[in-house]
Amino acid sequence: MFYRYHDSPLGRLLLAGDAQGLQQLYMQLDSKPWRIGEHWHAASSELDAVCQQLDEYFAGRRQRFELRLAPQGTVFQQAVWHALQRIPFGQTTCYSALAEQIARPRAVRAVGTANGANPIAIIIPCHRVIGRDGSLTGYAGGLPRKALLLKLEGAQLPEQVALAL
Repeated sequence: MFYRYHDSPLGRLLLAGDAQGLQQLYMQLDSKPWRIGEHWHAASSELDAVCQQLDEYFAGRRQRFELRLAPQGTVFQQAVWHALQRIPFGQTTCYSALAEQIARPRAVRAVGTANGANPIAIIIPCHRVIGRDGSLTGYAGGLPRKALLLKLEGAQLPEQVALAL
């Protein structure tokens, strides 16, 4: 596994992947130190495409990532993460709609849990999931980061959130 740090408008990111694709993209959080695996190696050029596409996204020049992804999770989590990737740039959805998409309409809470366990933030756009009432709901990277990502994408934000930015 190769890893690399990458600076972004959201702060420092940790990227990790191997020949199968990108497996992790985490934001730095004060409460949760990063763990670098014992057998991980600092990337030389292995994660350059990820960094380039992230930079293009943050500069407003990319709306869709074209990367090989290899997130590790259960079959259910994989289904949720795949559904997240189908949410168009600049649009939002809610947990119940995601549950419907994966044909598990009663699994709304489990969808929320899988969303929160997304190991490839930003690229698998879990930030595009909001409350059914339009409120910004939990985000592992923090609600201010979620709001900034949605604003960067031009998504319609609830008025109280838009005023706070």
